[in-house]
Amino acid sequence: MKVLGVIPSRYESSRFPGKPLIDLAGKSMIQRVYEGSKASEYIDEVIVATDDQRIFEHVKSFGGKVAMTSESHRSGTDRCGEIIEAHSDYDVVINIQGDEPLVDVKQLEQIIQLFKDEKVEIATLAKKIDRTEDLFNPNRIKVVLDGKSDGIYFSRNPIPYCQNTENQEWLNQTDYYRHIGIYAYRRDCLKQLVRLEPTKLERIESLEQLRWIYHGFKIRVGLTDIETPNIDTPEDVKEVLKFLVA
Repeated sequence: MKVLGVIPSRYESSRFPGKPLIDLAGKSMIQRVYEGSKASEYIDEVIVATDDQRIFEHVKSFGGKVAMTSESHRSGTDRCGEIIEAHSDYDVVINIQGDEPLVDVKQLEQIIQLFKDEKVEIATLAKKIDRTEDLFNPNRIKVVLDGKSDGIYFSRNPIPYCQNTENQEWLNQTDYYRHIGIYAYRRDCLKQLVRLEPTKLERIESLEQLRWIYHGFKIRVGLTDIETPNIDTPEDVKEVLKFLVA
């Protein structure tokens, strides 16, 4: 199985413009993501997919592989779809989050291993929720699994709903899982995904994966104990630096 890692990277961000190029203890964020991904022996090649010349030139400057992609893409999945058109010899594409400078190769390798099951078309990861504040935080995406560990539904709200129970007691009633936003797709499946039109569920929750489920695709979910901090806002930088300068 030949695996391509793609790191979608945009310069524009409503909460933190230019964050791929911020300095994190001597290296840019995008360089740290790239080098962390390259450390996996399961990934045959890593490419940064961007629509910004500044990011393109920067990746070139540290010796990384980079490709310019369309400015019209709505998501990282769409950028991965453009890249795979020029790299059709790969079997699986892993969409690596560009705002995860502490990317853990164990997570990348775990999601790749899920494709040993030939029925798996899309794979992602989740982690058991152990804090009530995460359960009720709309920025922490929740997922419910079926008996085969496929995602039934993803939501910004706590799911399943725990009727007649105080909020602080929900975690004592059942297991809740937080989605870790990393995806991998079989090549032919990815080509189908990028042709799908957005759905009402996706727009309501602002979650792309609901489009795939609506159209009948299965998403296999691997459970992980690993969770690394990502950078969404300038305030997140301090948390990441704690790990880099320790």
